[in-house]
Amino acid sequence: MNKDHFDRYFSERYDLIDPVIDSVMGGEEIISGSLVSKSDSTQSTMIVDGLPRFVEMENYGDNFGIQWNKFSQTQLDSSRGGWVSFDRFWHFTKWQPKELYGKRILEVGSGAGRFTEIMLAAGAEVVSFDLSSAVEANRKTNQEKGDVLFFQGDIYNIPFPDESFDFVFCYGVLQHTPDPEKSFKSIYGKLKPSGKISIDWYMKYSRPNWWSTPKYLWRPITTKMDPKKLLKYVEWYIPLWLPIDTLLKKTIPRIPWIGHIILGLVPIPCYNFLDPNYAQRKQVAIMDTYDALGACYDYPKTLDELKDMVVKYPHQEVDVFCGSNGLVANLTK
Repeated sequence: MNKDHFDRYFSERYDLIDPVIDSVMGGEEIISGSLVSKSDSTQSTMIVDGLPRFVEMENYGDNFGIQWNKFSQTQLDSSRGGWVSFDRFWHFTKWQPKELYGKRILEVGSGAGRFTEIMLAAGAEVVSFDLSSAVEANRKTNQEKGDVLFFQGDIYNIPFPDESFDFVFCYGVLQHTPDPEKSFKSIYGKLKPSGKISIDWYMKYSRPNWWSTPKYLWRPITTKMDPKKLLKYVEWYIPLWLPIDTLLKKTIPRIPWIGHIILGLVPIPCYNFLDPNYAQRKQVAIMDTYDALGACYDYPKTLDELKDMVVKYPHQEVDVFCGSNGLVANLTK
């Protein structure tokens, strides 16, 4: 966090105590120190490695910290080439780049920063946080790409006053929190009147079948495993199973029942739509399988359930539809 960001975002509510400041590229980077609440001096937040840490560094999001620090470049358009994240962001939020220029955006659950770089490229002023240490990977990648503040924080205790942001962006997050509806209420509160929020959500099928979502067969076991051991296990079996899985998915039209049963026993996404580079497909398969099996919480919703949740909040416009990771809800406050 640089000194300018402290002055802009925190100086009214916090005192900066014992800072260690490093002069970088003409600016002042706060490497360590603490933020002490002006209203309650017993409440303090440590700055560690340049990041305010409003939560314990180890928490229920640890698996995501492991994931995104290991696969920090895998989803970035700037690293792998192409426009996958760019297209997904603009297509599903339905925002326009000119809307974001100079506006303040709260990014909830940044991961490694695949969408952070999209917003910064549009000229937005971004405040990006994650519960896990994934925010460290995002900071390394995107801290020089624009006006961005990073911190490690809790979705239920976001350290900014209500109605502080023009936009709120939250993809791949809410279904992984202990109380998703409380989580949405928290981030909605940070949005200014006439501001826009875009969220996505895993889809819950009205007539579920275990072979289409095999992760739910294994999650009662995998969520109890040590996250680092789970990753090693996934890294071991994915390279062995990926060729078989790819073949089965191509032959399902000829052997539907047998193919579905076998696929339902082994959780793995297949990415034949990606570049034919096998190494890339394997890396993404490992990353997303670990993501599916390791998250402590996973609460999908039907389209109607998501719509019922968001329309309860005051809005000018609301749009709920299928897309992104399953479902998308866009709302104008």
